[in-house]
Amino acid sequence: MISLAVFASGSGTNFQSIVNATKKGELQATIKVLFCDKKEAKVIERAKAEGIPAIVLTPKEFPSKKEYEEAILTQLKELQVDWIILAGYMRLIGETLLHAYEGNIVNIHPSLLPAFPGKDAIQQAFQAKVKITGVTVHFVDEGMDTGPIIDQESIRIDEHETYESLQAKIQRIEHVLYPKTIQALVTRGHHS
Repeated sequence: MISLAVFASGSGTNFQSIVNATKKGELQATIKVLFCDKKEAKVIERAKAEGIPAIVLTPKEFPSKKEYEEAILTQLKELQVDWIILAGYMRLIGETLLHAYEGNIVNIHPSLLPAFPGKDAIQQAFQAKVKITGVTVHFVDEGMDTGPIIDQESIRIDEHETYESLQAKIQRIEHVLYPKTIQALVTRGHHS
């Protein structure tokens, strides 16, 4: 069974959808650990409730990004993690982790990349008054939301859409698309 580490910084709704998919057998992988960079994040409570170990390390505890990522890497290697799944992780992945997990780090982004990369993508789409936005799952490289696209799903922004209603629509898609895409990735070339 492929083992995953989920990296998250916030409330953890995508983390939860991945956990739920593993419980239903829709995602044939084990979540070995949640990694979080914010001590107060709600996602940590979700991990505890699911019996998944949580590692919380904040970058300011370390002299450099390299040493921060080396500390994370040591833990991931000990747990024999195969894939890193970013689920609302608000930091760029540095070369230490990129090098160790090349081609095995995936992110979900709430826009149709390359449109609206970076923070507040839903707000960006809303303010740009586009009619179509969506969700992208992509491989992670050193850039901000620039890695090769794995899958995308689009949604229409209705005339009377509010930021909240758009966010809810996006999350509904994320919670289906992400586990499904991860499942396709982890089973690709793995015959268990």
